[in-house]
Formats: sequence, structure tokens, C-alpha cells
Amino acid sequence: MEEQVNHASELLARRAAQVQRGGARAAVLGVNDGLVSTLCIVIGVAATGAEAKTVLIAGFAGLLAGAISMAAGEWISIRAQVELFEGVLHDLKSIIKSDKELLATHLAQSFEEHGIDAKTAAHAAKDVAKDDDKFVSMYSSQIIGVNEDELGSPWVAAFSSFLLFTAGSLAPLAPWVFGLQGSLGIGLALALTAIGGLFVGGYSAKSSGKGVVFGAFRQLLIVVFAAAITYGIGHVFGAAIS
Repeated sequence: MEEQVNHASELLARRAAQVQRGGARAAVLGVNDGLVSTLCIVIGVAATGAEAKTVLIAGFAGLLAGAISMAAGEWISIRAQVELFEGVLHDLKSIIKSDKELLATHLAQSFEEHGIDAKTAAHAAKDVAKDDDKFVSMYSSQIIGVNEDELGSPWVAAFSSFLLFTAGSLAPLAPWVFGLQGSLGIGLALALTAIGGLFVGGYSAKSSGKGVVFGAFRQLLIVVFAAAITYGIGHVFGAAIS
């Protein structure tokens, strides 16, 4: 029983760390954006009556543009987040040099609020305060809510977004890679994207503790709605220029 509890705690800690580092968000957003945005491009272009080669070129252009944009956006976002957190930790270290006792009192009060008796809390806070590095780590996570070991990696988020956006884009592109076109190509692209969307929605819902069926169905509706809108616009545009 104890091993199961420890294992569960470790899994939860890993999940929380992945979320704070930005990897989980990059993974979900990367695949989802690759699926939906590339589907919208190929269906919109195909709906105008364009040849398979034209649809494929447009799809690959969208893949490259989207993957690069996602990677750059995630890098900037996580880099900014890390720098903000580092600024908070830098200020905390400065305060520790001048007001360590006051911060130790705050830490002890936080321990008390979590159910530890006053004497034990004061002793624990005083003991942690003996080592500045440990004190910064404990105070930042306990009081401020920042874990300095899990600030996030801009490069991990960027590469994850790029690779997973590309992976997601392959589903709607597949029919045109193999030379399919027209209604058959559009239908197969929609079907493959819908399957991918079901997996992404289900996985995201399961990871967040929500209903898998609800998450999968919600994602499916997003795919269908996006496809319907872009197909309609593409069809109207194609009719207008023909």
C-alpha cells in the first residue's frame, strides 16, 4: 500500500512539473493546432476546386509556417516566464540577506496553517533558514508558489511544439500526399483529423481528471466546426473566381 501511495505521489509530482515547465501545454497545443489548422488549410483550398498538387503545397506551407510559429511563440512565452520567476527569486534572495528572521517567521506561520503545531513549525523554519539555498527553495515553493527547479525550459517547449505540430499536420495532409483529391481527399482528411482529435481530446481530459468521452467529443466538435467553416468559405471563394 505504501509503495502504491509513493508511486502515485511521484506520478503527480512529474505531471505537475511537466505542466509548470510548459512541456504538457506545448504537446497538447502542438498536436491540436497541427491537426486543426492544417485541416482548415487543405480543406479550404480543396473546396475551391484546386488540384491535389496545389492543395499539398498549400498544406506543407501551412505546416512549416505553423510549426515555426508555434515553436517561436512557445520559446518566447516560456523564456519570459522563466525570466519573471528568476526576477522573483532574485528579489527573494536580496530580502533574505536583510530580513531572514522575518521571512523565517512567515515560513513558520505557513507551516502552522498547514496543520503543524507552532513549536514544531518554528523549529523547522529556523532549521531550514540555516542554509540560504534551502531556505530560498522552501520559501519560494511554500509561500510564493514558485519551484525554482521547475521554472520551465524554452527549448523543450519549442522543440515539442515544432515536432508535435508537424506530427498533427500529417493526418490532414496524408490524402494529398498519396494523390487523392476532391471529395475523397476531403473526406479522408476530415476522418483522419477527427480520429486524431478524439485521441488528443481524450488524452487531455484524462490527464486533467475529466471525462475522457466528454473531452474526446468536445475536440471532435471543434474539428468538425472548423472544417465546415473553412470548406464553406473555400467553396464560396472558388465559385466566385470560377
